[in-house]
Amino acid sequence: MVAKAYHKKIQLVSLFSLVGSLYCSFFLSKEAILCCFLLIVFTGVYAIPVLPKARNFRDLGGLKIILVALVWSGITVIIPFLNLKQSLTWDVYMEALQRFIIVLILLIPFEIRDLKHDPPELNTLPQRYGVTKSKIFGAYAVVLFFLMTYLKDVVTTLDLVSKGILFLTLGVLMYGTKRNQSKYFSSFWVESIPIFWLGIVYGVYLFVGM
Repeated sequence: MVAKAYHKKIQLVSLFSLVGSLYCSFFLSKEAILCCFLLIVFTGVYAIPVLPKARNFRDLGGLKIILVALVWSGITVIIPFLNLKQSLTWDVYMEALQRFIIVLILLIPFEIRDLKHDPPELNTLPQRYGVTKSKIFGAYAVVLFFLMTYLKDVVTTLDLVSKGILFLTLGVLMYGTKRNQSKYFSSFWVESIPIFWLGIVYGVYLFVGM
């Protein structure tokens, strides 16, 4: 049983999400459903106790962010292509890897913010290397994220311009990340980056086309 009303609301939303997901699964291809199942397993080991010395993989700081980024890239890149029955080309893998990197970047401000709350055994990136080195890691990841665009076989103006704007935005984000953050820095501004990116893509598409 969950005592806190806040957690009960989360459970209620999760229940509705589960029902919606089951309904949507009828419209997915077999390949997409298989990929969904694998990602569900990754999500399960993230939250469910499976290790003797750690309650779950979430307690393993370094592995935690890798699992989160892996699931995000799988859901937002791999599954859509599988459902369209399109082959997973080099460009698709590059896009998935870019998505993986951007999730790692977006997790850094949260881990820095939670330094004062996380127990030492979590061994998160800022706990292990400090705030400054974590921000430097994030800055290098931002550069890598953008440069990988040029590794694709087909580089469109839409992809280049939208990710160039996102590259600058993420750079400012890393620079502005602090241990003592404002109330809405991570919870609103960092969380809204994916929506902002979507707006950039639509804006660039309308302005310059493909």
